[in-house]
Amino acid sequence: MGSGGSKQGSLPKGNTEEKKSEFIILRLWRSSRDEEVKPPPTPLIEKPWRDQEFSSNVRDKLLDEIRNYQTMIKSVAEPRILLIGQIGCGKSSFFNSVNSIFRGYVIRQATAGFGENSVSKLYRTYPIHDGRGGKKVPFILCDTMGLEGSSDEAGIHVDDIISVINGHVPDQYEFNPKVPISDKFKCYREKPSLADKVYCIVYVVEASKVSLISEVLLKKFKFIQSNVNNMGIPQLLMVTKIDDACTEVAKDLTKVYQSRYIYEKVTQLAQVLGVPPSAISLVKNYAVDFELNLNMDVLILTALQQMLRAVDACLDEMKQRGLIKEGSS
Repeated sequence: MGSGGSKQGSLPKGNTEEKKSEFIILRLWRSSRDEEVKPPPTPLIEKPWRDQEFSSNVRDKLLDEIRNYQTMIKSVAEPRILLIGQIGCGKSSFFNSVNSIFRGYVIRQATAGFGENSVSKLYRTYPIHDGRGGKKVPFILCDTMGLEGSSDEAGIHVDDIISVINGHVPDQYEFNPKVPISDKFKCYREKPSLADKVYCIVYVVEASKVSLISEVLLKKFKFIQSNVNNMGIPQLLMVTKIDDACTEVAKDLTKVYQSRYIYEKVTQLAQVLGVPPSAISLVKNYAVDFELNLNMDVLILTALQQMLRAVDACLDEMKQRGLIKEGSS
């Protein structure tokens, strides 16, 4: 035979490479077949990460506790709670929701925004009445112009927020994003009373936008936090629109503390803002509803209960430091 023929008993080079490829593919196939295929995680976790009973009994107990709340300090009989957050996050809607529960029907007193620009530039203080024409419930919710996350110069100026906390800003004051209030303004309260000051701060964030908090907005939050930490004022977080963030919660609000997605967002938010998860409340505000809903009421009232308990902690701290006296007028 000529020298160009193959040696007896050997395969052509092309066939050898082909056999190697087949062998590798076979091994990979067997390996993937033997491996256990893990299903995707379920949207609901088996055990709720926070205990919460949803019943008319719980709702009534919360209402009674809030109605009978007292600071034990005459000069701060109606402590102020300040809501801070981006435009459209649900600050004004939370006031409307609390107001609705105590009125006994859905009512919209504060103008709530849904666009990208702040609906109101005014500082508003909202007392709550227990029923139409009823007595005032012992706290005041305070609402400001929204924080903008797109620019340092957009939305309420962070210095204005500090002035609100210290009681220097009167109700109905119109904020100027470029020029914060100062002692040069005629309306500026140079010597605010204890009743004018804020005793709890609540940062409001939409559940579906936790991952989208911009660096600008986070910088503003951190600035406020650093100033408030020195004042000893408690800071809480409230996550709104939880039904928009999780379909399981949208179908059944009582599953909120079983939602894997909501739990992940709460954990993420706690890490980003440096607060414990116990400082974070979850709510669905009355935005499109015509009638009150038991499960929504329980979450809203629980959030309010936590705010009032934080106020108590703040006032106790101030009494210990000698800043206010128990029963003072």
